[in-house]
Amino acid sequence: MAATGDYTIASLDTGLRAMRLFLTHDTLTVTEAAGHLSVGRSTAHRVLSTLESRGFAIRDTSGRGYAAGPELVRLGRPAGFGRTARDRLGPVLEDAAGRTGETVWSVALIGDQVIVTDGRESPHPVRVALELGRTGPAHAGSGGLLLLSRMSADQVCALYPDEELEAVTPATLSSRTALLDELAVIRRRGHAVSRGASVPGMTTIAVALAGSSWRDRLALVAAAPADRSGDAALAERAERLRESATLLAPVPPP
Repeated sequence: MAATGDYTIASLDTGLRAMRLFLTHDTLTVTEAAGHLSVGRSTAHRVLSTLESRGFAIRDTSGRGYAAGPELVRLGRPAGFGRTARDRLGPVLEDAAGRTGETVWSVALIGDQVIVTDGRESPHPVRVALELGRTGPAHAGSGGLLLLSRMSADQVCALYPDEELEAVTPATLSSRTALLDELAVIRRRGHAVSRGASVPGMTTIAVALAGSSWRDRLALVAAAPADRSGDAALAERAERLRESATLLAPVPPP
């Protein structure tokens, strides 16, 4: 909605419009921002620099552009909770539960935390329980690690300013250096694995669900007891999750 009336503050309006750009663009150069905002490059540079100083934007890894900062990520409404999103995810979760035979769920990233948005429980007598709405540190589970791997290293470092990380269990990644190394492996491999990092005796594996930006990306997770999660079983589970992920329907037009 366009701002109108005598009470509009032009610079604030430009800054707010710049923030909205990060909801649909993973990165923006000064030139791109100037074009989208219909302002000069110097104005776009000042606006982006101001957002950066307040944590709403950060420099991307190339050094030539900007990405959403931790403050803007925290403000983003989690994906996967609305009725439309749940209707889209339902067939994916049903298929994934059938293909893997294990408990499956979807998670969204909120800052450095993840939240379980929906899921289906395994029929096995011994299974991982589904806990809708459960939150936890993103670095302590496969879903969070998968979503963090879709961000730039600079964005991850902004979310984790300290080298020491919270250890949920003895298997949790305990340093930012180890986290960045693991995220690099996940990017190459295409899926994330967590062995007892959030709950002892539980192994989870996660793949990405389609999303146009950090705001609407979700991870599809399968969770099982460790004794059903050897290397061969995990490799097969990852492939089955990828097959299920392809069933995600396109986002309907507004």
